[in-house]
Amino acid sequence: MTPFKLLALSCAFIAALGGLPQASFARDGAIYRSMDLAHPEWARHGMVVSQEAYASKIGLQILQQGGNAVDAAVAVGFGLAVTLPRAGNLGGGGFMMVHMARENITVAIDYREMAPARAHRDMYLDEQGNADPRLSQFHGLSVGVPGTVMGLELALKEYGTMTLPQVMAPAIELAEQGFIVNPGLAGSLRGLKKRLAGWPSTREIFYKDNGENYRPGDRLVQADLAQSLRIIAAEGSKGFYHGPLAEKIAAAVVEAGGVMTIEDLANYTAVIREPVTGTYRGYDIASMPPPSSGGTHIIEILNIMEGYPVTELGHNSAATIHLMAEAMKRAYADRSKYLGDPDFVTVPTTALTDKSYAAHLRQTIDQNRATPSKSLSPGQPAPYESNETTHYSVVDKWGNVVSNTYTLNFSYGSGLVARGTGILLNNEMDDFSAKPGVPNGYGLIGGDSNAVAAGKRPLSSMSPTIVFKDGKPFLVTGSPGGSRIITSTLQVIMNVIDHGMNIAEATNSTRIHHQWFPDQLRIEKNLSPDTIQLLRDKGQNVVVRSSMGSTQSIMITPEGLYGASDPRLRGALVAGY
Repeated sequence: MTPFKLLALSCAFIAALGGLPQASFARDGAIYRSMDLAHPEWARHGMVVSQEAYASKIGLQILQQGGNAVDAAVAVGFGLAVTLPRAGNLGGGGFMMVHMARENITVAIDYREMAPARAHRDMYLDEQGNADPRLSQFHGLSVGVPGTVMGLELALKEYGTMTLPQVMAPAIELAEQGFIVNPGLAGSLRGLKKRLAGWPSTREIFYKDNGENYRPGDRLVQADLAQSLRIIAAEGSKGFYHGPLAEKIAAAVVEAGGVMTIEDLANYTAVIREPVTGTYRGYDIASMPPPSSGGTHIIEILNIMEGYPVTELGHNSAATIHLMAEAMKRAYADRSKYLGDPDFVTVPTTALTDKSYAAHLRQTIDQNRATPSKSLSPGQPAPYESNETTHYSVVDKWGNVVSNTYTLNFSYGSGLVARGTGILLNNEMDDFSAKPGVPNGYGLIGGDSNAVAAGKRPLSSMSPTIVFKDGKPFLVTGSPGGSRIITSTLQVIMNVIDHGMNIAEATNSTRIHHQWFPDQLRIEKNLSPDTIQLLRDKGQNVVVRSSMGSTQSIMITPEGLYGASDPRLRGALVAGY
């Protein structure tokens, strides 16, 4: 049965298909249940949930070939570099959470980009000392040293079972032979044509020879990218960070006005870190530590919300949303002061995630009146301890779990393809604080902890997260969305734990967001007008905006695996067997 025939099946019908294992799919936000009625243990099956259908199928193929969750996750990562060029990447970076069931270990792999050696604190200031966003966003100076290739290789070497050529073969084939352009890709290329086509090396790949746009149903072939993937498959990360590929990447950055060198590429390192952990109503939370702010502040917000009867207050009631917004404000205020690269600054992660600190912050919240952001400043935790991204989740039949979020930063990053490589380069340097107190491209304010420095990793909101129940993985989730990654991921967790939703309901529910500054409570369009008025009566500055995030989640239960791809973006796929 094809994925498209299964698209119309309801969850109940899928569950009733019979006692034999089923390989099935659902698209664009539909839920999928992977289940063997004769052997109901969830560990007999595997699932991949990603933002792009080809990539999900690649991951499923690896699982069916006997690979584990890490093998599949690495294959998906390389696949998305071909089929989701606005976010999937070789020229960016990200974070991966890995749980290995047999060893009962959970680790965080940090493959965030790094600043070149010639980067410095004031590199994005003009002659008047003002931050120049063009330099940090659409210029050679915006490109950080990419981490994706080394990060995926590290994950595979440490926790995978297959070889790099095995897991990269599907991506190479898609780049070499081409794939059918879907409406989402065609629309993004059309919408960003002015920016992307300004780089000749990019225009030659993503637009036709006569300048026309690719349309849905066209085939996109990326020969240079296929060759780059072949080099990496044969030589590993050495083939990316040394030799001809490194030379071409560095040359492209310098030609665009940047300062990256082949030595910067050769000196890049990915790091295995301890996850940041917490608890929420009896569940254990493991998420990404700094230089991600996501895990720390998800736990900080959950700690604040744990003191309120959220279930009784009701899902997306004015009372609940008000309290969530006030908790979000305080966490994002802390983000502006305390978070940065832990290899350069001391981050008080334990203090920020301490429940007694949350209790103190809770005392500052008026349940009936919004606190103006201008009157809030970063809190005083205990002393220091000694907008384009994509997420995917994978679970295998042995109970191993991967939650991975990676990015180029803006859609298509800097927009620059290193000529002769097919590799789009990031603009992650914009995630540094160009000038303390000045918002970045997502409106986030940063301080000295996130100032630019040579070899430093910029702060990120990416929040790949694993929730455990009774010591076992229960929920795997994460999202793109820039500054809204943290709150999108948070709400999936709260929807499941506080409101008893299944993963489809938790994914589809209306989202809200507050990030301290600007002092706006952002909501999606379908919240009740009555609720909006009640929030305004409490003093919340409510603004209605477009959809937020694109969570890709898996729920693990004794009855089977339940997955949901966010319907907010087209082209996603849940794939399982």
